[in-house]
Amino acid sequence: MSRPATLGELRTSGWVSRPVKDELREHAIEALANGTPLVDGVLGYEDTVIPQLANAVLAGHDVIFLGERGQAKTRTIRSLVNLLDEWMPIVAGSEINDDPYHPSSAHARHLIADRGDETPIEWVHRSKRYGEKLATPDTSIADLIGEVDPIKVAEGRYLSDELTLHYGMVPRTNRGIFAINELPDLAERIQVGLLNVLEERDVQIRGYKIQLPIDIVLFASANPEDYTNRGRIITPLKDRFGAQIRTHYPLETSIEMAIVAQEARPMTATGVNVVVPDFMRELVSEISQQARRSPHVNQRSGVSARMSITNYETLVANATRRALIAGETDVAPRISDLDAIISSTAGKVEIETVEDGREEYVLDRIIKTAILEVFRARVKPEHLGAVVAGFEGGYMVHTGEDIPTKEYLESLETLAIGPILSDLGVGEHTAAVASAVEFVLEGMHLTKRLNKDEVRGRATYRGRG
Repeated sequence: MSRPATLGELRTSGWVSRPVKDELREHAIEALANGTPLVDGVLGYEDTVIPQLANAVLAGHDVIFLGERGQAKTRTIRSLVNLLDEWMPIVAGSEINDDPYHPSSAHARHLIADRGDETPIEWVHRSKRYGEKLATPDTSIADLIGEVDPIKVAEGRYLSDELTLHYGMVPRTNRGIFAINELPDLAERIQVGLLNVLEERDVQIRGYKIQLPIDIVLFASANPEDYTNRGRIITPLKDRFGAQIRTHYPLETSIEMAIVAQEARPMTATGVNVVVPDFMRELVSEISQQARRSPHVNQRSGVSARMSITNYETLVANATRRALIAGETDVAPRISDLDAIISSTAGKVEIETVEDGREEYVLDRIIKTAILEVFRARVKPEHLGAVVAGFEGGYMVHTGEDIPTKEYLESLETLAIGPILSDLGVGEHTAAVASAVEFVLEGMHLTKRLNKDEVRGRATYRGRG
């Protein structure tokens, strides 16, 4: 559909100018009334963060999100762009998205005064109405608000001419959404420069006698004040945010599993078909849940959902590598593959210890506790008696990366493990069955039903007699 190309055509079309907060509010009301999500791609906040965010949008508030790393603060903010009109008219050539009915910049005012209803109009997509700045100690007022452009001065304009200004990121996001990530990292003297933006809704540049009206919604993110030592949010600035919303990590393992399924990158073109049983997916998520409960992990630093995602990807990668070496075309991650996730876990948790070697011990305990939790939740105790009886007769099973799938299948002929496979829902896929065998054996060892001997990446499970 063609859109008006001049100011006169825009007036004739009946287009109505409204503040960006009203724009967000109207689309939020429509989304809430229709039962559609207010934000996309963010899981686990439906009953906690999203209602608070909806209230803030309806109230027309600027918002600061407080939360540890990896809690989807930035993704939540970026998703709000979908609550803007798909297309917005601006005065052609405007650097700050001038409203054709209420121009702010000298360029737009002069153009409308000169051309009147023939003033050309351009249309900006909502994806271009979002600005974002990662706060760093070297961020300047010029970056955010603006500065004199020496090139424009060299072209012959006077310093007093407003057209010599180079607008910063905030004015360039006029009539849109602007986000500042890690706000406490912004120097306090720079934070002062945002006070007018949040209250008076204008910016002042250098010594110019102008107050440039700015129409934006400001969002910010920060780590909780009791965690970050890099800086603080000055009190007058914090007071100007209408809402402060606390984010959190996934509260349930099932939500963490859904996040992993959504975010993990698939591995393609390997020539190996990787099947990940549900109990292994749950185990990856449960490891993160256990890390967040561990007294040995610095909880102020946090354990982000990124750990679950990278652990899942590493588990799949290790299983793929194992299959390529063994010449197998079908594979499933096993308990013996969990050694590989130490590399993707260690950098994402801060262990509360200074003892050498303690970190690996803590991670090992977290993994074993997670295995135990998933095993108890998924395997019925009454199905374990026959398996224990088989081991008491002197039977042993060897596991490890170098053990092919067929050897695990041979153990099924001796062990009465069929009912347990039904508990785990692995079906008849041979690689998944092999994964289930390792999982059951490790679970029985952790519940003190079997003994286990480990030597150089291989394990032997035997009866306790």
